[in-house]
Amino acid sequence: MARPPKASKREESSGEFRSGFVSLVGRPNVGKSTLTNALVGEKVAITSSKPQTTRHTIRGITNRPTGQLILVDTPGIHRPRTLLGERLNALVQATLGDVDVIGMCFPADEPIGPGDRFINEQLDKYPRAIKIAVITKTDVASKAQTAERLMQVQELRDWATIIPVSAVGNDQVDLLADELIQLLPLGQPLYPDETNTDEGIEKRISELIRETILEGVHEELPHSLAVTIDDMIEREDKDLLEIYANVFVERDSQKGIIIGSGGERLKDIGQRSRAAIEPVVGQKVFLSLRVKVAKDWQRDPKLLQRLGF
Repeated sequence: MARPPKASKREESSGEFRSGFVSLVGRPNVGKSTLTNALVGEKVAITSSKPQTTRHTIRGITNRPTGQLILVDTPGIHRPRTLLGERLNALVQATLGDVDVIGMCFPADEPIGPGDRFINEQLDKYPRAIKIAVITKTDVASKAQTAERLMQVQELRDWATIIPVSAVGNDQVDLLADELIQLLPLGQPLYPDETNTDEGIEKRISELIRETILEGVHEELPHSLAVTIDDMIEREDKDLLEIYANVFVERDSQKGIIIGSGGERLKDIGQRSRAAIEPVVGQKVFLSLRVKVAKDWQRDPKLLQRLGF
């Protein structure tokens, strides 16, 4: 994982300053992206109830007087069934080899399972990183469930710390940020203070479109979705940003699901996508969406490369 050039030296009022990289890991749908957004204080990672929503590393940056925390949200570690799955796992492994702290997430409302134990075993491959456990989703779990989960997690390994949080309820999120910063090495900030992500604008837009499509779709569709940006044109005369995007699926039947009867679903996707994109770009947006079929793209090396994987 390439590290960014250091920002200009900041004058510190007192104390020691720390900076570094933290990766949140866990099986799919344990709340890693939601927690990343809560720690950053802004939406930098898309979220969905569908597993394997995150497909690339996303850096969210939290700035505190005592340090700069660079959160690297990764795809969920899983047993891959496609070439895409293999590449996502490889991406996670490459990321974990270069971070300072690994935070493994366990949902408070679900028991520890084989997937959690598998990932916990994988963490031994990264001895340089400090390991902490984060019990997520405490807002949807009873106190008894949370206590039981704490005991189960404690038995897995000797964690540097275990912290229960609710990203949705913003409970103990600040405590988690402070604890993470204390585990980072001493050093100057790696990004300017005003930066909250290093994600490119085109990638953020394509992800927001994909998130909109994921809402309410059939179970088999999420893994088959990919979004690319063909062109972005700024029309200064109308203060309008024109965005031309492609939505790729693997089968004609999936194309029909997204377009919907008479194109109504695609129209709704466009409207909701624009509403999500405009606050990010700070201006009105014209969005053109084209739905295309790329047969079995998750298993095709050439198509994966074309779609950015």
